[in-house]
Amino acid sequence: MPSSDVPDDRLPDIPDDGVPQDLPDDIRPFRAGEQVRLEDPKGRHHLVTLEPGRTFHTHRGGVALDELIGKPEGVVVTSSGGVPYLALRPLWSDYVLAMPRGATIVYPKDAGQILIAADIFPGAHVIEAGAGSGSLTCALLRAVGPTGRVTSYERRDDFALIARRNVERFFGESPSTWHLVVGDVAEAPTEPRADRIVLDLLAPWDCLPWAAATLRPGGVLCCYVATTTQLGRLVETVRAHGGFTEPISSETLVRTWHIEGLSIRPDHRMVGHTGFLMTTRRLAPGVTAPRRRRRPAPGAYGEDYTGPRPDAPSLTSEPSPAPTSPAPRASTPAENESCGHEADPKLAGRRTDDAVRPEQTAPEND
Repeated sequence: MPSSDVPDDRLPDIPDDGVPQDLPDDIRPFRAGEQVRLEDPKGRHHLVTLEPGRTFHTHRGGVALDELIGKPEGVVVTSSGGVPYLALRPLWSDYVLAMPRGATIVYPKDAGQILIAADIFPGAHVIEAGAGSGSLTCALLRAVGPTGRVTSYERRDDFALIARRNVERFFGESPSTWHLVVGDVAEAPTEPRADRIVLDLLAPWDCLPWAAATLRPGGVLCCYVATTTQLGRLVETVRAHGGFTEPISSETLVRTWHIEGLSIRPDHRMVGHTGFLMTTRRLAPGVTAPRRRRRPAPGAYGEDYTGPRPDAPSLTSEPSPAPTSPAPRASTPAENESCGHEADPKLAGRRTDDAVRPEQTAPEND
């Protein structure tokens, strides 16, 4: 049945001069102090805080915020300039892209991959190093739920203050499942054990001994780095440690599409490179990772390589055998005569391609 034929008795009529009195229990109206996302007809978003008596001014007129207080999500308000604005509660991605920043945030596309790659589950104990502006912290806290725990480390006081304010503003209070520590995670205690560790640091390889001592067997270590040099050193350090599984490295690129009738094409803009993810899992104490059987590319660990070198024989760089040059093609007697040269008696009676592929030459009969 088409949706237009289905009566919607969940939303009561909203009086012009008041707030609806009989909203269903599962529909939360906008309240004063909440953040609201206003979207104009061109898709531009504005995050505003609802304050009684306040007007949100745009270049297309002002929007009286009193018109939104008490209304359900999904209503449309019109500015004084006649422009309609759709009002919705902001998503996590809306919030982190608009919140105040100290350090660069972990962008939504990478945060989503971290939650899946690190397998952040409800009730997990997660340790995060490099809280930055708190964007990933908000995502981790929602993923672990009320029975989980997130411990965030941040070395800089100013970044820690920004992260605390952003997290408290997002949740409306300081979550009871969150503990923010100002200090170096490499000096953090190794007990109690953590289920997951997420590192967003400049040199995460320096924290590898601590991570190995803190992460429970089978736990996931996920690192977020910005450059290929960081990624290379991190992966080789994890391999050289021997107490983790083979690292998996990846990056995520997001491209939206324009769809309008028969015009279906990629958008002109995309969210390209922001960082790399490396994930690995902790082995049991005393267990060494099995040697890789895949031989590295020639020169991968050559003289110019200065990073950690794997000590397994199967990983050492071995010189590649020199390529065998094919034998020169033998000319035919007709070609020799046309060039004014006599035929080589050593090549007499042989086909032209015999000199090129001597292994295919049939043995001569006695």
